[in-house]
Amino acid sequence: MSCGSSPFGALADDTRRAVLSLLSEHGELTVTQIAEQFTHIGRTAVSMQLRVLRDAGLVKERRAGKYRYYSLRVEPVHEVISFLNSLYGASLDGLARAAEASADQEPAAASDAPDPTGTDKDTPRWGISY
Repeated sequence: MSCGSSPFGALADDTRRAVLSLLSEHGELTVTQIAEQFTHIGRTAVSMQLRVLRDAGLVKERRAGKYRYYSLRVEPVHEVISFLNSLYGASLDGLARAAEASADQEPAAASDAPDPTGTDKDTPRWGISY
């Protein structure tokens, strides 16, 4: 099994994530329409990236005449989200609660904050003052 044949492997590449974003925005696109959005790779490379995404089940292909149209498949994304939630769900929930609690607290006044240099404002910072 290659790294791209699973949704996780397919999502590991920046270009493939960009292709998924385009399909998310536009619904259904041809290889040519997708390739026009990239300056660093050509149509053949886009086709190869689409094959990885299709093999991973993240996109589906529809043939109409000589064109192939690609669009997103939702089911594998639910699998990825479910897996990540099972790993990090409790951690993310705790982080969200901590962020909400700290946002609810009043920030300390600037005069109450400790001096980051470890000295008070009347003490010279760089040694003896003349």
